[in-house]
Amino acid sequence: MPHFHIPLQSGCDEVLQLMRRRYDTALFASKVKKIKEVMPDAFIGVDVIVGTRGETPEYFERAYQFIERLNVTQLHVVSPEEKHQRSQRLLTLSDQKTQAFYARHIGQTMPVLMEKSKAGAPMHGFTENYIRVEVESDDSLDNRVVNVCLGDFNEEMTALKGTILI
Repeated sequence: MPHFHIPLQSGCDEVLQLMRRRYDTALFASKVKKIKEVMPDAFIGVDVIVGTRGETPEYFERAYQFIERLNVTQLHVVSPEEKHQRSQRLLTLSDQKTQAFYARHIGQTMPVLMEKSKAGAPMHGFTENYIRVEVESDDSLDNRVVNVCLGDFNEEMTALKGTILI
């Protein structure tokens, strides 16, 4: 029962380079050709990733055309639902890791580069190690570095509330 399951990832050399793969489409095609020469009835399933960062519509079209010419039996492509679910899990993990990092700095005094705020909105800035800080709006602080005592999280859990020290 000759069966192969091979990770192609993309049928476009530029995308394979973006993904830091150590092969190109020519090598992949030669391996598939060799399998079919030795085992003409072999089932060849191929993993393909779509929507990779940097994949342009032109790159996708090249991949599609390459795969169309490739003598394989089946493509395994992650469904949009599964891709969305996985992305959401990673985004949740990212939020947890960011919040844990921020929490370790609560109570510390750090210099913060303040950014201009929208009218009626709190002012935000960043510490040297990229912790987002929220303070009461004060136009005189725009684009200035000020010392801020870092407090607890804001309501959205996206920044630490700060108290400006003078």
